[in-house]
Amino acid sequence: KIRDLAYAEDATLITADKVQAETGEALGIKVFYHFIKKSLKKLKLESFFDDTTMSVHLKENTIPYAKKGFPGKWEFVELRKRPIQQEELREISREIIEEASARRDSFIEIERVGSTIIQLGKFRTVITKPPFSDGWEITAVRPVKQLTIDEYHMSEKLRNRIETQAEGVLIAGAPGAGKTTCVSSLAINYLNKKKTIKTIEAPRDLVLPDEITQYAISHGTPQEIHDILLLTRPDYTLFDEMRNTDDFKLYADMRLSGVGLLGVMHATKAIDAIQRFVGRIELGVIPHIIDTVLFIKNGQIDQVLALAMMVKVPAGMIEEDLARPVVVVTDFETGKPEYELYTYGEQTVVVPIAEVSNKKNPLHQLAEEQIEQELMNDISNVKVHMVTDHKAELYVPKQAIPGVIGKQGVNIEKLEKRFGVHFDVKELSEAQQTTDKKPAKFSAKESKKAIVFETGQKYAGKEVDIYVDNHFLFASTLSKKAELKVNKRSKMGQTLIQDVDDGRKIELRV
Repeated sequence: KIRDLAYAEDATLITADKVQAETGEALGIKVFYHFIKKSLKKLKLESFFDDTTMSVHLKENTIPYAKKGFPGKWEFVELRKRPIQQEELREISREIIEEASARRDSFIEIERVGSTIIQLGKFRTVITKPPFSDGWEITAVRPVKQLTIDEYHMSEKLRNRIETQAEGVLIAGAPGAGKTTCVSSLAINYLNKKKTIKTIEAPRDLVLPDEITQYAISHGTPQEIHDILLLTRPDYTLFDEMRNTDDFKLYADMRLSGVGLLGVMHATKAIDAIQRFVGRIELGVIPHIIDTVLFIKNGQIDQVLALAMMVKVPAGMIEEDLARPVVVVTDFETGKPEYELYTYGEQTVVVPIAEVSNKKNPLHQLAEEQIEQELMNDISNVKVHMVTDHKAELYVPKQAIPGVIGKQGVNIEKLEKRFGVHFDVKELSEAQQTTDKKPAKFSAKESKKAIVFETGQKYAGKEVDIYVDNHFLFASTLSKKAELKVNKRSKMGQTLIQDVDDGRKIELRV
């Protein structure tokens, strides 16, 4: 329109845009091209930064502040006593925009009526003004430390996953925790290994070598990003700062298309990064698009989670007909289950495994002790675990299982009627015989009906294992008086009496 007006009015077109000038001259328009020399002066914004400044926060009529330090270890510092005025902020803003237009390493990422986002070299700058904000404000952020991948102290297992199987990795953490620094380190590591790297950013604020192409989703559409990545086929793609539903859907779509992705998002806990997908993506699809979550805290990798889908009875539920597809979230290093995600009714729930497994019903504990006491008269070694009010797991030595069950289940059926509980008979393995218990001092005496072992009161109510010559004999629980009574007429009582007569070493390990 400017060229058309200049041509129609036979006017002179004054421009600092070289392309505009050459286009005007080609059309026969009188052109005055103003060449802007690159300014070498220090910007006013830069005067607020020093070597340790992470970000600067300027708002009209308030004192300028800065965050100084490193991710996970910083402090809020007052930069001067005098409040900054709107006129000074306008001048800083104008200077930033003009500099961004003139420098090759800078660009205006997003420009709206009340806000502007600019990448000015290493500075990611956000400018807001009325009516969007209640006053002029400038926030500038820059990276202060570049780490190598070796400085993250990864295990060999995790490093192998990152370098050879980084297809659905999430990097999560709180604002300022060091997520961007971690992503930059990974990108440079991949580049050093001669891999093709692309990034998806909004805004583009990663400071990376020129060999890495950075795509701005704010200047394109998800479909365009999708098409470009499928056609260029990078070895690794880094999706920096997934914020809205469209970002999550794009991540999922590209993962299902076979594109290897490392996504970055805000989260206060590692599991929260997974939960942000719940409701946006079908539950059954989540393990196919995310396989590993790296949670960054204080600039280091604090926790790593892995995801897998399986059909099972959720933790805390017992009946087999409640089996369903469950997303099991485990600790990547140990393989220990941490959380389970599954549908319950019309809702998707996230259940911490530790909370389920650590809850002990006092009534169940009392029932276990009572059943064990009574069964010890017939079975030399027995352990009972109440699963529900009407179901229990009965652990006995391997050689005792046939006798406990009986022909066609006659014996176990009698036990079930006797106690009103359904028993699942299982082998009492060495793993279930506690090995971390320590010998406790005790005294033994004999009454008319029982052998009584007495320990210190501090062991009252504790689980105890009885060993004879370092051979595990049976397990039980001490009473409130810290006593263990063994009926002399029972098989176990007769065995203990014989062991005492033979001078064998008896130990109570608590």
